[in-house]
Amino acid sequence: MSDPTACTRWQDLTSRQLSSLPRNSVAVMVVGAIEQHGAHLPLSTDLDIGEGLLAEALTKLPERFPLVILPPMAVGASDEHLSFPGTLSLSPELAIATLEAHGDAVARAGLQRLVLVNSHGGNKAMMDLAALRLRRRHGMLVVKVHYTRMPPLPDGALPTEELRHGLHGGALETAMMRHLAPHKVRLGELDHPRSQGETLAEEGLLLSPEGEAAFAWLAEDLHPAGVVGNAHLGTAELGERLVTHYGKRIARILRETQRREIDATLSR
Repeated sequence: MSDPTACTRWQDLTSRQLSSLPRNSVAVMVVGAIEQHGAHLPLSTDLDIGEGLLAEALTKLPERFPLVILPPMAVGASDEHLSFPGTLSLSPELAIATLEAHGDAVARAGLQRLVLVNSHGGNKAMMDLAALRLRRRHGMLVVKVHYTRMPPLPDGALPTEELRHGLHGGALETAMMRHLAPHKVRLGELDHPRSQGETLAEEGLLLSPEGEAAFAWLAEDLHPAGVVGNAHLGTAELGERLVTHYGKRIARILRETQRREIDATLSR
């Protein structure tokens, strides 16, 4: 490949090509997880979704957009799922250090813009700490993207209660997996495990797994099966709409990141 100015994978470039990228290029990396997702979804669910959303975003970028795609961070911080076989997890300290190491490499290549596309809730805390350290150390603009924090589909495609309580293996993840990797979904195992969070809400309590008074939880605290939410609602048609919706948002974030000026007082 002789022209390194278009979207390309980091590992496909030579060192010389990488050093000749435009200074306002954006580096992007999917931050995923390999962890249990119940009987109906594979261990690769979070990684598959993260890579699928980024792939969709790429289709919505201008031609020759200056983007370089880092290899995904497949294993994240998944301590809350360690009670279930198959889960791979880095300690928080190692996960933070791994993200920092990737950011250090981006900075050494002369790039100052890094977007982290996260598809696993347990990665949020370590991403916050790593991004702050990279900002301080290199003056980088580090953007943390969590699709679960993006606005839902505008037409109320899913019930509010499902969006609130279907935190793991529910309709959202099932729908996107049925669209992105239907061969990996065990349709005969679809279920609707009820979250402890729903019970607490019905009791009028502020305490909940997520929200203004969130408590630290293990997957089995939500439900003994380690998954919650109504997977029956997760159709492939819904998944296609969700992937398109989130892909548009991610593409917009990439464009905004590329255009944003970085405070020169912190640039090294």
